[in-house]
Amino acid sequence: MVEQRPTPTESEQPLKLAEFETLAEALDYAAQGRAGYNFYSGRGQLKLALPYRQLREEAQKLARKLLSLSLPRGSSVAIIAHTDPLFMRFFFACQYAGLVPVPLPIALQISSAQAYVEQLRGLLRIAEARAAVAPKEFLPSLSQAAEGLDLELVGGAEDFEELPESSLPLKPLQAEELAYIQFTSGSTRFPRGVMVTQRAVLHNLHLIARYGVRRREGDRAVSWLPFYHDMGLVGLVLATMASQVSVDFFSPKDFIMRPGLWLKLITQNRATVSFSPPFGYELAVLRLKDEDLQDLDLSSWRIAGVGAEMIRPQTLEKFAQRFARCGFHEKAFLPCYGMAECTLAVSFTELNRGAVVDVVDKDTLAPGERVSFREDGKELVRCGRPLPGLEIEIRDEMGRPLPEGYCGFLFVRGPSVMLGYRGDPEATREVLDEEGWLNTGDIAYLRDGEIVIAGRAKDVIIIYGRNIWPQDLEHVAESFPEVKAGNACAFAIPDEEGKDQAVLVVQARAKGEEAERLRREIAARIRSEFGIDCHVFLVPKNTIVRTTSGKPARSHTRRLCIERGFVPPEITKEGRLRLAKTGG
Repeated sequence: MVEQRPTPTESEQPLKLAEFETLAEALDYAAQGRAGYNFYSGRGQLKLALPYRQLREEAQKLARKLLSLSLPRGSSVAIIAHTDPLFMRFFFACQYAGLVPVPLPIALQISSAQAYVEQLRGLLRIAEARAAVAPKEFLPSLSQAAEGLDLELVGGAEDFEELPESSLPLKPLQAEELAYIQFTSGSTRFPRGVMVTQRAVLHNLHLIARYGVRRREGDRAVSWLPFYHDMGLVGLVLATMASQVSVDFFSPKDFIMRPGLWLKLITQNRATVSFSPPFGYELAVLRLKDEDLQDLDLSSWRIAGVGAEMIRPQTLEKFAQRFARCGFHEKAFLPCYGMAECTLAVSFTELNRGAVVDVVDKDTLAPGERVSFREDGKELVRCGRPLPGLEIEIRDEMGRPLPEGYCGFLFVRGPSVMLGYRGDPEATREVLDEEGWLNTGDIAYLRDGEIVIAGRAKDVIIIYGRNIWPQDLEHVAESFPEVKAGNACAFAIPDEEGKDQAVLVVQARAKGEEAERLRREIAARIRSEFGIDCHVFLVPKNTIVRTTSGKPARSHTRRLCIERGFVPPEITKEGRLRLAKTGG
């Protein structure tokens, strides 16, 4: 069991923070100050300022209207989580009314509007929602998804405003009750509803503010992260409120269209804290031109958080080099590790250190193996020590704890861990034991007490007993100029003997002879670097399915490719897949 992060010394002490047991208590306290949420358009114009004081008043008024529905205490209320004040008002109204909010994605990367409706319908069923609300543009899809389900009211903000206010006193959710249901990103299967208690989320929020970002006077945040993802919801909506920090929001869609707006708002509002998955930093490097950098001043940005997916050191290096002239310092990078099942945060690296990289022999990144290091090996970013109150263990395939320096399955235990998956006790038992240990599903090792993530256990491709990480194969494809970042997805398909065959699907504009050349060159480079044959296929745009957090959903992509014939398999009599010899 790893040693916990030590308490900071007096000279390192962050701003003293009040401690709360519930989100309602946290908002009551935040309402006494001047901070709040600010919403910006895709052009960088302030659309609405929502101080915590005003949010509390509006949430309590709306809570009394929700009480008029006479829903049983603890009933679920689904909220389409668009980047809009509507989400905050309903989320916190539920807190005061004794109801449980359930953020739903504004869109999933799926093939049609009807498929989105079916996804919403599945999420409503899992959450056992009794009411649901959406902004106008998403209301038709939500209404169709809710048809035939046991919901008292499905509508827009106006429909709920028409409800009468109940005369019953507000009885906010208490410490042992649920705070919300957070759906996982669904990278390996259909999303699961993570049940997070008030006590768990407040514990995690305190850890984030005190030991993660070390909240300081004058802090201000900027975020484009979606409200339905754990980093966006817990890290940038709830943690900012609970530590009385103002935060400037704009939508993920606007970020994809204009990534420069992210850095413009940091410059304009002298923001100090902002987080992103690695692809956000990569997109900024790719899309911003030299003339776009002239008016940027990123010198106030003390914490450039990075997490939610595997972190490539090259991505951070390119960003730091590109924006050094704008006052950005590479030591602002704050790699971290977490997941919805742990509320959010499990570990942070130390502040003002930047990314620390291990260079390892990739063949030793298998459960039970002692990790060895080599100059020309695979680069992995350290994610820091576990936060106080959280215990971690690295275990082998038999469940036995391993010493530091050995690779294995990462387990976490502590007050921030989820209660379980909504309506799925079997799935809960798969990952959460009676002693409170959570199997994260990640393969990792410890070095100097810090967590180093090697990859997802379910994604690993096993070729002749070797662990091949899909991210490594994807990185090879993305190193070609014809392939944009995020446009490659690797997975395994078993052959007729049950052995894994490595498959890499690539979205690229190349056609004809050019496409064939690209495919063969990618396969040849993989063979040269990894010593394996990989079946490379060029597929149409939007073939690669993504999770709500932007990560490749490899199992979903695999199924889609097979169903549509993008990966041309033949079914053997034994029910195995036999791939055509197209690996190059």
